[in-house]
Amino acid sequence: MAVAVPSALRITGHRVCHQRGLLPLVVTASLLSPLISPWGGEPAKAVPTPPSALSPQSFVASAVARSGPAVVTLETQRTVRASSSNGLPQGLLMDPFFQQFFGMQGQPAPRSRVERGQGSGVIFDAKGLVLTNAHVVENADQVVVGLPDGRRVSGQVVGQDSVTDLAVVKLEGERSWPTAPLGNSDRLRVGDWAIAVGNPFGLENTVTLGIVSNLNRNVSQLGIQGKRLDLIQTDAAINPGNSGGPLLNAGGEVVGINTLVRSGPGAGLGFAIPINRARTIAMQLVDQGRASHPMIGIGLSTIPASTPGGVVPPGAVVRSVMPGGPGAQGGLQVNDVIVAVAGASVKSPAEVVTAIDRSLVGQPLSLRIERQGQSLPITVTPVDMRALKMQ
Repeated sequence: MAVAVPSALRITGHRVCHQRGLLPLVVTASLLSPLISPWGGEPAKAVPTPPSALSPQSFVASAVARSGPAVVTLETQRTVRASSSNGLPQGLLMDPFFQQFFGMQGQPAPRSRVERGQGSGVIFDAKGLVLTNAHVVENADQVVVGLPDGRRVSGQVVGQDSVTDLAVVKLEGERSWPTAPLGNSDRLRVGDWAIAVGNPFGLENTVTLGIVSNLNRNVSQLGIQGKRLDLIQTDAAINPGNSGGPLLNAGGEVVGINTLVRSGPGAGLGFAIPINRARTIAMQLVDQGRASHPMIGIGLSTIPASTPGGVVPPGAVVRSVMPGGPGAQGGLQVNDVIVAVAGASVKSPAEVVTAIDRSLVGQPLSLRIERQGQSLPITVTPVDMRALKMQ
């Protein structure tokens, strides 16, 4: 089951087709015509590159060799049951008078079909723990994991989190598994190399190259609701089937988990979950079977542009406060403007949500607000999302 996204966006999983690849043309200095001396006179002679200085491999090959053995294919099966009742209520079908009137012999047996899906993943722990997307394994009855060396083993879903679209699968069998080194996504810069590895369209061990196009792209900017993610944007080709596969840096370290692709003419944009966030969620899934998401029970919006002087101040306006929630208990009111969280300035509702999500459940969190021209400190204590929904 895929996450609902706009028509221009596609979660990177499951249909099979074929694409044509293009090979880049590499021009070396030795192929250029002789250089003309800027001072006139005889043309400068091109110095040929010694054959010993030419490397038979690119940095991409070295990076993939480091993490590629830990990139796996996940094949899933799930049984979907559909009733043959043509949409009639079950209570009506079970009514004996209804059955007698229409000559029905008992309740119709439900029909079922098997749906198959495919995605990618990466082994991040030698005990056989695989990090992938939640939508790849959602409602799966069976998970089979294929390794690059040809081995196929069964996998068990340890935990999944739909809010961040992350899941952990445990490979069956006690042995030492190949692992990919995890990098530090906080050190990424726009323009850094980005290498996507996975199984797009069922084509195993596919590698594509691009750059990091943007950082901290909030998922709400893509029109997706109900998720709490700031994504890495890349122009490295990410296609259906790449879901859950790693995004590598030039050193072969995993810096992201591929999750979305923007489709359509001229799009060519993919999105990955930063590995620092994915690592935190994965450890929670392994230790607790679920992930924790801090919330303070408020609704936010951007500051209206029609402010005196035409200048929009940074921050986020509180539009609603849940009665009895952490925000209300801390003293937040409607129309307060949050300008800082945990001592760091925030410029938008997305930055406020991100800052709260990086806090800890049950630990006091300091806010700075503006209320009727006054700057005030507020302290709130976030609670887990599930506890907040139960209130």
